[in-house]
Amino acid sequence: MEELSRPTRSLKGRVAIVTGAGAAPGGIGNGRAAAILLAEADCSVVCVDLKQNLAQDTVDLIEKEGFGAAVAVQGDVTSAADCERIASVAITKYGRIDILVNNVGILGPKGTAVEVDMESFMEGLRVNVASMVQMAKHVIPRMVVNEGQWAGSIVNMSSVAGLRGGTPNILYPTSKGAIVNMTRAMASNHANDRIRVNCVCPGMVYTPMVYGGDSGMQEREREARRQRRLTDAHMYLTIHH
Repeated sequence: MEELSRPTRSLKGRVAIVTGAGAAPGGIGNGRAAAILLAEADCSVVCVDLKQNLAQDTVDLIEKEGFGAAVAVQGDVTSAADCERIASVAITKYGRIDILVNNVGILGPKGTAVEVDMESFMEGLRVNVASMVQMAKHVIPRMVVNEGQWAGSIVNMSSVAGLRGGTPNILYPTSKGAIVNMTRAMASNHANDRIRVNCVCPGMVYTPMVYGGDSGMQEREREARRQRRLTDAHMYLTIHH
């Protein structure tokens, strides 16, 4: 099988926090993939997940491959206290924070504007949007002390649904669209702090959340995409062995 080519880069001496770094058993997910690739580039990675065992599974994968240092941290990014603790762990363990990957997100409640349960809708915004602001709130003050041309980099995970909509439920595209403009605001607000802020809006990728039964995708389409992307996932794993 032909290997995928990726640019050569080194993040040796850098420290990253990746939220949502776990994945369901047998899955990869955007957060886990980001953590592995950062570690492959010699970055030290703080792998954060609501479930400690899922974060630890990611750390185990990193260590098995002999990549950079990594530590698992259980944390709820909707909790201010947990966000502060996560940032403190990174400083205590590795001495600095250079990169934040805000990856936590949920599909949220079903329903249109007429049908949706508003309490669940507001909770979805808290998880998908407010949590990213809260992590940035606790990480940025630790980034600005870094020397060099750039003090830090923040990557916020959105979705093509945030640009185009087109999903059967109102919460997901609404929250993902908010992340796009939140990123623009963060980038403007913190440019003078030498912090870069970018947003990634992937389309359909093979993740446990996208291909779960509540994604709004027809079963036949889900299976066809799953089979296609599963090949990509296998290729990814192959080039790291």
